[in-house]
Amino acid sequence: MVNGQLQRESLLEALQRDQFFDLLVIGGGATGCGIALDAASRGLSVALVDRNDFAEGTSSRSTKLIHGGVRYLEMAIRHLDRVQFNLVRDGLRERAIMLKNAPHLTRQIPLVTPLYKWGEVPYVYAGLKLYDLLAGKRGLGHSRLIGKGQVLERFPGICPEGLKAGVLYYDGQFLDSRMVLALMLTAIEYGVVAANHVGAVSFVKERGAVAGAVVEDRLTGTQWSIRARGVINATGPFVDQVRRLDQPDSEPILQTSSGIHLVLDKRFVPPETGLLIPKTEDGRVLFVLPWEGHALVGTTDEPAEVSEHPKPEMEAIDYLLHHLNKYFSLDVTRSDIKAAWSGLRPLVFDPKAADTARLARDHVITMSPSGLLTIAGGKWTTYRKMAQDTVDNAVLTYALSPRQKCSTQRLTLVGGTGFLPEGDQALLDQYQLDPEIAHHLNQAYGDRAGRVAALASKGYGERLAAGHPYLEAETIYAVRHELAVRAIDVLARRTMLAILDKKAVEIAAPRVIELMAQELGWNTEKQESELNLIKKRLLEGL
Repeated sequence: MVNGQLQRESLLEALQRDQFFDLLVIGGGATGCGIALDAASRGLSVALVDRNDFAEGTSSRSTKLIHGGVRYLEMAIRHLDRVQFNLVRDGLRERAIMLKNAPHLTRQIPLVTPLYKWGEVPYVYAGLKLYDLLAGKRGLGHSRLIGKGQVLERFPGICPEGLKAGVLYYDGQFLDSRMVLALMLTAIEYGVVAANHVGAVSFVKERGAVAGAVVEDRLTGTQWSIRARGVINATGPFVDQVRRLDQPDSEPILQTSSGIHLVLDKRFVPPETGLLIPKTEDGRVLFVLPWEGHALVGTTDEPAEVSEHPKPEMEAIDYLLHHLNKYFSLDVTRSDIKAAWSGLRPLVFDPKAADTARLARDHVITMSPSGLLTIAGGKWTTYRKMAQDTVDNAVLTYALSPRQKCSTQRLTLVGGTGFLPEGDQALLDQYQLDPEIAHHLNQAYGDRAGRVAALASKGYGERLAAGHPYLEAETIYAVRHELAVRAIDVLARRTMLAILDKKAVEIAAPRVIELMAQELGWNTEKQESELNLIKKRLLEGL
């Protein structure tokens, strides 16, 4: 910290200066940041690096739901699959923990499943009541059968033709990229030395055992070694690539699928209720959700190649549009799409599985012959348990000496300690903000929202783009306190403008670059390169 600011340069200096850590975590998504926080909160010394920005990959491209997995429950029952059953049970328990530990970034959301055949009613209703039963005291609300009129009242846009009834149930929803930021910032407060845009290029080995990694600052090209008692590979879809840095002939343990999402205008979804189609004609799940003042539609399961910035395929977009028009009485076309993006899902590989929809979402921890610990698979909702299991394993494997046991079940994340759901009003009273902006700041920053509002009151109170609540002040805050070092870091992850509205990003980008140039001393050439990167990301995939 320098003058109350969190600076990447000081963290880089610490990574280069400190000679030895208990653990080096490679990967700055939900799993990696969760592991770093878990380990540091036990009293271990931890370094973390990610070759891109925090949450740049899968962790910011989710369906934004915190759920046990209704779909997995069906598989558990139909196939008597204990793995899927355990995944649902763990997910429901972890859902409750996420809602408690990050109250500002999470909320309960009601979901409606429309039923068009009377024969579906008892089957779907019984499944969702079992879902409630597994949640137990941690449940968010009781599932119940509702009539056709109530379905149409809660979700007016749904096609009424042939509609028989519906089931109302409850899950959680969250701001995924800001959840990763909260994990990372909390971990840093516990002493983790973390740096984004720093990639592992090779491993340091002693007598054949992994003893650290050679890393590179991708913004400057500087390379150096980080040494550690243990190294953890938590790179999501890229775990096999990192495993091959250690052992070139490693057999793959993952198969990836892509999940595509479309963002539409808010008129396509009611503000407080989501829609779940549990099974399309080819067996996939379709969600239509209210999110950040828009309609979020997803997702398909298609096998996909691993890439840093996967591009949504037109065929997948057409698939979603087809099903939207099938279930909606509104005509949804490509011209209604405000943004489209794709995320890779790391699925534990099973050569016997017929398709990616059947691959387990459970996680697996493996150790290479040279001592590289890899955590693979899993899903967003269970990130905390994945982290706990991984650190437990690392403590035993690397003979570490933590000062205490895991405490993350009760560890409130940055922004959550003093958060008040009614905090909007305090911001309105003190800073005379627009109600929409006050609500956004309270939800995105929690008890730190006042810091952003104070910046706004000092000349940075303009919106970055009309129709969106994101302020110029958030760019300044992201640079000073959230380790944003590229304009796309701000537009896609500190705010979520890039995944909500492509045209709005084109409007906001020059001002964001101008503000960051003031803060970071960028010259004209650097500003042009940042603008070109934004254009590239918008074309090729965020």
